[in-house]
Amino acid sequence: MSESLNPYYHDRLKAKASGLPASPGIYEFYDREGRILYVGKAKNIKKRVASYFTRDNQITGKTRVLVKKIHNIRYIVVETEIDALLLENNLIKKHQPRYNVMLKDDKTFPWICIKEEPFPRVFPTRNPVRDGSQYFGPYANVKMMNTLLDLIRNIFPLRTCKYQLTEENISSGKFRVCLEYHIGNCAGPCEGLQDESSYMDHIRRIRKVLRGDISVVIRQLKEHMQAHSKRLEFEQAQVYKEKLETLEKYQSRSTVVSPRIRNVDVINYLEEEDIFYANYLRVINGAVVQSHTIELKKKLDEPVHQLLTLAITEFRQQFQSRAPQVILPVQVRLSLPDVKLIVPRMGEKKWLLDLSRRNLLYYKKEHERKLPDPHAHTRRLMNALQKDLNLEKPPCHIECFDNSNIQGEYAVAAMSVFKDGKPSKKDYRHYTLRTVSGADDYKSMEEVIWRRYKRLLDEKSTLPQLIIIDGGKGQLNAAVRALAQLNLRGQIAIIGIAKRLEEIYFPDDPVPLYLDKRSESLKVIQHARNEAHRFGIKHYRKKHEKSVRSNSLEDIPGIGKKTASLLLREFGSIARLKKAPKAAIEKVAGKSRTAKLLEYLNKGQAQNRP
Repeated sequence: MSESLNPYYHDRLKAKASGLPASPGIYEFYDREGRILYVGKAKNIKKRVASYFTRDNQITGKTRVLVKKIHNIRYIVVETEIDALLLENNLIKKHQPRYNVMLKDDKTFPWICIKEEPFPRVFPTRNPVRDGSQYFGPYANVKMMNTLLDLIRNIFPLRTCKYQLTEENISSGKFRVCLEYHIGNCAGPCEGLQDESSYMDHIRRIRKVLRGDISVVIRQLKEHMQAHSKRLEFEQAQVYKEKLETLEKYQSRSTVVSPRIRNVDVINYLEEEDIFYANYLRVINGAVVQSHTIELKKKLDEPVHQLLTLAITEFRQQFQSRAPQVILPVQVRLSLPDVKLIVPRMGEKKWLLDLSRRNLLYYKKEHERKLPDPHAHTRRLMNALQKDLNLEKPPCHIECFDNSNIQGEYAVAAMSVFKDGKPSKKDYRHYTLRTVSGADDYKSMEEVIWRRYKRLLDEKSTLPQLIIIDGGKGQLNAAVRALAQLNLRGQIAIIGIAKRLEEIYFPDDPVPLYLDKRSESLKVIQHARNEAHRFGIKHYRKKHEKSVRSNSLEDIPGIGKKTASLLLREFGSIARLKKAPKAAIEKVAGKSRTAKLLEYLNKGQAQNRP
């Protein structure tokens, strides 16, 4: 055990492990908060759990981390190892413990249901219900399931209505045939036009088709076709011939393996560092009728035989397989009742394994294509900016500055921040200029740059890789002077972008750079510039409006700055103040000031009248 684990808990858990039953079952590890950490199965619970509390050099690093967190152990005893396998599989799906292999297959697959009712309906569903109905599947390929349903409906006339077709309801004439009867898709059992025995004969054949035993149905259809032909009932014979052709066409879609291989399950795997792929082929009557691939996310460096055992259990349980043989690429320590595990070296069974591996490789390729690298676009964009601007490193952190004022009044500045080519609005800042009076863009820019990066240096914060200045050579030179005062010149790349022709200026270079108007690099620079401008204008307008409103009220004799501020806070604007009741104004400003205020406002309205 690791020394970092409390010896008390180590001894207590080791003692508890020694008292566990030496029987098949599952064990569960819990942490101090009662959260389930791991579910495992064992032929002998006592031996398996005790193996976790051995010397450090006998367990892997990930398992050692798990053992450090164990606070309690629980277990469930079952009759056989197979029961333990099934119980483990169900518990992992239910609790999804942190340190268990995660089955990345959470889709709800569709089933074909034969409803438990008089004159059973056959329909697809994704929600099997335990009401006595029979379910076939699940079907990993929905297109294949729909093809199979179309095949069944083309061959066998079945009802689609939801009527309760009891003998009493049919004999009372409660129902009428619908359009499905008139177009030949249903034989009309709702009006007693088809008896239940002939309908159930169709259902028995459908069950054979759904189990993959198409050969028996083909033989029966041939017999009916030949019988009608001998009786010179050629129209009926043609109907059976068309059904026979539909069924044989469906059978040709399955990969015929060999008449010597009947019913087998084929399971192969492909292993990567953290993911274990497993493929399942279902072979019935010598034909591959189903294929499905799952992913298992490894958590504790599980060996191949353990992951393959989990995959076998999952596949056979999910697809309700009763195949007497399972073809595998390697031996596993697993005993299934009346099932033989085979590891072929050559021949047709080896060919099936190779077919399964080809499916795995194809699945992996498709999966990688569906899940592209989410950071690929960002890396490409950063590399393009680095190349176009001749930077030392990709500009993952960009800051852009812009000044705003009208005739030198209410001078403000704003900064936008882009991270990985996208706006980081929580990092935007605006500035009210302190040392500059009048319209002086150069000094304004110098002040803002100095204040921004002086603060970052004082706080020991991360500096950007690129600074963008909204303006030409003058504004850029002012920003460079500020960086030089802070000894940052040359440590941060800095450029200026002039609006007229979108030319890019660099320090100490009189010749601007012109980027392609369609280039992603220019679009990022423009976006940063536009964001800084938008954010600055927004701040300027707020400041200007506040000043205008405040000054308008302060111009009234007897109304000071404090009273004007209280009135604006209460009523929001002068327009609302004019409409407010006298009593409401008096509560804020008092009777004397309210009289002066209303006299001034009424006088202004009178002067504005024509």
